[in-house]
Amino acid sequence: MTLVRWNPWQEMNTIQRQINSLFADEMLPSTLLEKSLAKVPAAELHETEEAIHLKLELPGIEAKDLDVQVTEKAVYISGERKSETKTEGKGVTKSEFHYGKFQRLIPLPTRIQNTNVTADYKDGILTLTLPKAEEEKKKVVKLNLESIG
Repeated sequence: MTLVRWNPWQEMNTIQRQINSLFADEMLPSTLLEKSLAKVPAAELHETEEAIHLKLELPGIEAKDLDVQVTEKAVYISGERKSETKTEGKGVTKSEFHYGKFQRLIPLPTRIQNTNVTADYKDGILTLTLPKAEEEKKKVVKLNLESIG
């Protein structure tokens, strides 16, 4: 009987090769990709003392195709990126663009005044300014340090 040393990294390499072959263009139909990997817009959240600034990356989507709803604690966005594919001639088109409907719910770290939200949409970037609720702006917590220690 021969003694063979086990190498866990070799098994990881084997798994990686198998995963790579699974996602090869020839083996995975694009319709399966579209159904299983739903794309949502990337978001950036910046909080100041007065407001929360939320940016959403929405390239290729017109403002009329967006639905934005704001509550005191969350922002809900949905929309659709429509395909502009034309079939005028023979040939093959490969695209990595993601078309179709999307939706995303972004919880906010503090309560806001959802009646005073302002929005700007330029170059595929939606910028929302969400002013904080008055009680959130003035919220100060006093710590009792005497009981520590």
